Amino acid sequence: MDAAGRGARESGMLPPMSAKTFSRFSRFIRGELGINMTDAKKTMLQARLQKRLRKLGFSTYDDYYDYVFSDEGMRVELLNMIDVVTTNKTDFFREPKHFEYLTETVLPELGRGRAIGSRRDADFWSAGCSTGEEPYTLAMVLSEYKRARPDFRFRIMGSDISTFVLKKAATGIYGHDRVEQVPLALRKRYLLRSKDRSRDTVRICPEIRGLVSFERINFMDGNFGIRESFDVVFCRNVIIYFDRPTQERVLNNICRHLRPEGFIFMGHSETLNGLNVPLKAVTSTVYRKIP
Repeated sequence: MDAAGRGARESGMLPPMSAKTFSRFSRFIRGELGINMTDAKKTMLQARLQKRLRKLGFSTYDDYYDYVFSDEGMRVELLNMIDVVTTNKTDFFREPKHFEYLTETVLPELGRGRAIGSRRDADFWSAGCSTGEEPYTLAMVLSEYKRARPDFRFRIMGSDISTFVLKKAATGIYGHDRVEQVPLALRKRYLLRSKDRSRDTVRICPEIRGLVSFERINFMDGNFGIRESFDVVFCRNVIIYFDRPTQERVLNNICRHLRPEGFIFMGHSETLNGLNVPLKAVTSTVYRKIP
């Protein structure tokens, strides 16, 4: 160990991650998760892994890496490492114009049967759903649409690679600050305040929770391990973490699960320019599968 590493250990700080160990982590993260780990992300990776090292009692990143990829670590720690590395940021009613377009344009078309043939059910996928705010927003919006059209039927699947956020999503429990973007009328209809008044939390009502199923999906898996096809996919601020070849591969795989003329909603910071994918733009950041 060099002088900097010895000094860090004596002060209670972890020694910095070596270039070799960062390269080993980044190769795995890029190969298995599709996330492009440039040298500029070394400090970020150190900071995110730090709490795992401290919790497990490791004093160096080298020791932690060796443990993660040991037989025991692959069973009990690998998913924890993935949970820490992946970025999970979302909000209720994020990019609200998307939900306006969904209600005013997409849903009437699905109802007319042009996108789903003779089917009465519409299938929605929130890809990269994090802690569940997006699929629950979809469930509220679609439930409101159904109030005026009782024959409209739908299903929603939320997916993420992180088991930690999926467990949180399944509970449907959020702090009051997390639900401020939900319109007041929908808060009254679909959110339940905790019976324990000392807890500043609300819970999504059972009616809405029951409309959403959650699955762990790794976008690096060829067919994602699912057979379902969808009419609408929300894949917002997901591919931004991938390099362009990976973006193209992931989107083409998503399109295999998108029905002909189905819709896909992307994040405003993402562009499909230059990607060879069977999608055409119908409005800003909303695309439709080419038949």
